Amino acid sequence: MAPERPSVLWVTEHYPPSQGGMAQSCDRIVRGLRSAGAEVDIAHLTRRDRPWAVTREHGGRLLTAPLGDDPEHALRRLWTTLTAEPPPTAYTHVVAFGGVYPLLASPVLARLLGARLITLLRGNDIDVGAFSLRRRGVLTDALRASARVCVVARSHGPLVSALAPDAPVTFVANSVDTAQWRILPSERARGEAWRAGNVAPGRRTIGVIGQLKNKKGVGFLLDALIASGRADAFHLLLVGEVEEGVTRWLAERAETVPHSFLPFLERYDLPAVYAGCDLVALPSFYDGMPNVALEAAALGVPLLASDAGGLADVADDKIGFTFPAGDAEACRDAIGRAARADAQRLAALGAAGAERIRQDFTPAAETAGYLAVLDETR
Repeated sequence: MAPERPSVLWVTEHYPPSQGGMAQSCDRIVRGLRSAGAEVDIAHLTRRDRPWAVTREHGGRLLTAPLGDDPEHALRRLWTTLTAEPPPTAYTHVVAFGGVYPLLASPVLARLLGARLITLLRGNDIDVGAFSLRRRGVLTDALRASARVCVVARSHGPLVSALAPDAPVTFVANSVDTAQWRILPSERARGEAWRAGNVAPGRRTIGVIGQLKNKKGVGFLLDALIASGRADAFHLLLVGEVEEGVTRWLAERAETVPHSFLPFLERYDLPAVYAGCDLVALPSFYDGMPNVALEAAALGVPLLASDAGGLADVADDKIGFTFPAGDAEACRDAIGRAARADAQRLAALGAAGAERIRQDFTPAAETAGYLAVLDETR
C-alpha cells in the first residue's frame, strides 16, 4: 500500500504578499511540496492589516491570521479557527518556518493536533536567536520539541546542538529554478544602459543587494574597500534598504567611493540589476543561505563573499572571491584579487557559478529534501 501523502500545517510570518527573501523561499518550498502531492495549509501570521480568512489554494488552504497588536490573541484564535474548520485529512506535521511567533505557536499546535513538529530555521532564527534574551527560550523550546530541525547552512548544526543536543538536524539547501531565472535581452540592454549612464569607464560595478543591515557587513566591506587601496577600480550599486550610517559614510566619501542607490525591488525586477553588475558582494558576518547569492551566481555574476553561514555551502574561489567572515585583511585581499582579475577571468568564474547552481541548487533537490524529512518523521 502506498503511504498516505503528508498533510502539513505550515506556520509562518513570511508568505506572499509579504516581501523579501523569506517570503520568496516560503512560497517556493510550499509550491514544490504541493506540486509533489503534499497537502499544505498555510497559517500566515501576517503583520499587515488584513481580515481573518480561510481561502482555498491549489494544494491546500491559506489561513490569514493577522497578529495585530495582540499576537497572543491571534495565536489562540488560530487554534479556534483550526478547530472550527479542520482539514479534510488530519495533519501529519506542523512546520514552523521562520520568526518568533511560528516558533512559539507550532510546538503547542503540534501537540494539540497529534502531529510531528518540524522546525525550519532560516539565518536569523538561529544566528541571532541563540544569543537573544527575548527569543532564546522560544527557540530552545521549539528545537527540543522537534522531530527534525532543518537548516539552510551546515554551520548552523553546531548552534542547534548547543541549544538542543538531542535534536536531529538535516541540511536542505535553498534553490533557484534556472529554467525560469535568466536575463532576457531587454533586461541586459537595461543593465548596460544603466552602466553607461552611471559608471565611469574602466570601473567595475559591485552590486550590494537586499536588506543592507549591520549583520550583512556593508560597513565592513566599505572600510575594507578603502583600506585595500582599490576603491578607484569600482563603482558600488546598493539596492534595497540601506542603514543611515552607510548612507552617511558614502556621502562623506562620494569623491573616492563612487556609488549609486536603487530602492527595494521585487525579485523579477532584479535581472536587469544583475546584468549591470560585474560582481555581487555578500560580506556578511553571519547569514543563512541568501537568495541573492544563488540568484547572482545562477546568472553568471561572480561573488565577492564571506564564508558566513550558507555562503560557505555555495561560494568558493572557483566561482568568485571569498574570505573568512569578519577577517578584514582577507576581505581586503579578496577585493584586490577582484580588481586584478581581467574580463576573461570574471567570465570564467561566472560560468562556473552558473553551472554549480544549475547542478546542485535545484528546486527538485530542495523539494526532495523536505519530502524526505516529512517521510522519515511520520
